[in-house]
Amino acid sequence: MFDQSQIQEFKEAFTIMDQNRDGFIDKEDLRDTFAALGRINVKNEELEAMVKEAPAPINFTVFLTMFGEKLKGTDPEETILHAFKVFDTEGKGFVKADFIKEKLMTQADRFSEEEIKQMFAAFPPDVCGNLDYRNLCYIITHGEEKD
Repeated sequence: MFDQSQIQEFKEAFTIMDQNRDGFIDKEDLRDTFAALGRINVKNEELEAMVKEAPAPINFTVFLTMFGEKLKGTDPEETILHAFKVFDTEGKGFVKADFIKEKLMTQADRFSEEEIKQMFAAFPPDVCGNLDYRNLCYIITHGEEKD
């Protein structure tokens, strides 16, 4: 299902999320993880729903199995690319950063100004204000830039 390097990445992610280092991810670990990422007002109901997705207490094996089930049979890079292509009517491989900002702040799960700043800090537009969504999608799904 996963190769050794992917398993190691999941192990690192698990270790980061297991804030109290007891070998299990629980509601408090999730709350602390969200806080470390800057989201401090996570509702108890949200955390409970996340924990309830697991068939058992979330140790590393359960964590890995859950990710395997979530990722099985999907091609998230293609899905993300397709979403951006809807806005790239000329097929150039980029969209205006201001346009994406406006869409992300006004549609569906709205981004805050801080989330937009974080996104553009991680994936800055070019000098013309264009966002290279192909590279962005690759980084999101593979964790590194193409060579």
